[in-house]
Amino acid sequence: MSIAPKEYKRVTVKSLSEMKAHAKKIAMLTAYDYTMAKIVDGSGIDVILVGDSASNVMAGHETTLPLTLDQMIYHASSVIRAIKRALVVVDLPFGTYQGNSKSALASAIRIMKESGGHAVKMEGGSEIKESIVRILSAGIPIMGHLGLTPQSIYKFGTYTVRAKEEEEAQKLKEDAKLLEKLGCFALVLEKIPAKLAEEVAKDLTIPVIGIGAGGGVDGQVLVTHDMLGMTHEFHPRFLRRYLDLYTEMSDAFERYIEDVKSGDFPNEKEQY
Repeated sequence: MSIAPKEYKRVTVKSLSEMKAHAKKIAMLTAYDYTMAKIVDGSGIDVILVGDSASNVMAGHETTLPLTLDQMIYHASSVIRAIKRALVVVDLPFGTYQGNSKSALASAIRIMKESGGHAVKMEGGSEIKESIVRILSAGIPIMGHLGLTPQSIYKFGTYTVRAKEEEEAQKLKEDAKLLEKLGCFALVLEKIPAKLAEEVAKDLTIPVIGIGAGGGVDGQVLVTHDMLGMTHEFHPRFLRRYLDLYTEMSDAFERYIEDVKSGDFPNEKEQY
């Protein structure tokens, strides 16, 4: 067996497959704009997800459902202009692929052509099989997403842990195998029992990336605004905060306001 390279100058779908084969963990974060994407990409992240979570953290919606295809293309285009290394995966938003495989393909093609994204992500298993097959037939890579699927929040009625019961767990395992068989290059498992996620990851040859799915998977993803502590009111068990930017930014804004009102800013060195 050949030795996997220690570093990738450009991460591709093939790179992720190699990383799984050599037990090298995959790091994934979200980005929705040029400035943030440039910082995240420059840090050496493997995958950037232009997630429909932009609906929550960028637009202030309660759910991911309101985000439109045009909005996703705008966010993805901004991210693509910033990256040099990471694989960029773009969420297909709610309503653009469920129930109509022709519309699903048209949506995926728009994202790839108009944003320059490298792949799309779709939530669901057997119920979206036709859309997956049609998109893959056009040569567009797909990352699957099972477990807690936020676009189905009104069906579930809650954001609690999924697949705790045997029947739902069995369906998740079957859907995971189906997504791999159909040709998805990777799978996100969200908010499911760690033991189940580890079992799925071991059973699949494609990389499995978790969010609230324990450490037994092939990689992890978090929403960047959450892990930086910008969305300070969000406290799920799976979230590790690496900074408290809410407090630091608030303090900076308060000091700026004070300096402006006191006449301290700008000083003589800060003017022409």
